[in-house]
Amino acid sequence: MNLQAIKDLLAFLTILVWPVVPLFWIPVHGLRRLFKRIGLFTYIMPPLTWIPIAYIVFKYRDGLLGLRFELPLILNIAGLILTTAGTILHIWTGRLLGLFGLMGIPEVSKRLDSKLVSEGPFMIVRHPTYLAHTLLFSGIALVTEVMTVAVLTVTDLIIVNLVIIPLEEKELNERFGVEYKRYSEKVRYRFFPGLW
Repeated sequence: MNLQAIKDLLAFLTILVWPVVPLFWIPVHGLRRLFKRIGLFTYIMPPLTWIPIAYIVFKYRDGLLGLRFELPLILNIAGLILTTAGTILHIWTGRLLGLFGLMGIPEVSKRLDSKLVSEGPFMIVRHPTYLAHTLLFSGIALVTEVMTVAVLTVTDLIIVNLVIIPLEEKELNERFGVEYKRYSEKVRYRFFPGLW
């Protein structure tokens, strides 16, 4: 497999997997009472909504991967650094949240008690997992030089900051009450240190 084929595969997988986050988290946080009642049956929803999108992405993959831009080598290297940083941050937050936390089980299950995670990267920003996504997507856009990945990166940044994080913070306020209020006052930055 040559370098271009690896870049294309990375870009394709990014485009293919990206919809899972908004397709799951927007409804789960936006209609939290409904999904709390539905419980673990909530996990039927992501495949039902994602499979048609995945089919469309697969069918039009040549067009989605065809729009490219050329970058100097230094930006490709910066992309590798961002991808590595995003991967490390994602693994770190994943270890702190645990598999159930990453999957959103506390949000949909009445049976599972959860604790507010406030250590590690959560001491600096309140939503480091979403920051990890942005670092990953930005890095992959710079490495692959695929315009669709760059557009998805900006789209993800907007959706996460304007829709998902506000909905999630409302849910966290309801779930943790005063504890989350204190945490929010202590950790002022939602997404990136120095922004928002």
